Amino acid sequence: MNPLTPDTQEMLDSLRATVAETLDRKRRLGHYVVIWQDDKPLLVGEDAPDQADDQAHDEQLPVSR
Repeated sequence: MNPLTPDTQEMLDSLRATVAETLDRKRRLGHYVVIWQDDKPLLVGEDAPDQADDQAHDEQLPVSR
């Protein structure tokens, strides 16, 4: 992997800091977050909707053809 240019590294650091701040704020407010794990979205947090209900709902949706 090639080393990042200073500008690119600065952008990456800024994005990482913003994500960390946002996740911390959501945690302090008690909001759930959505992350990607095992090739699918995962809702994490005490107030996260029940994912089993969402999957059952998705299975009942009609398929457009």
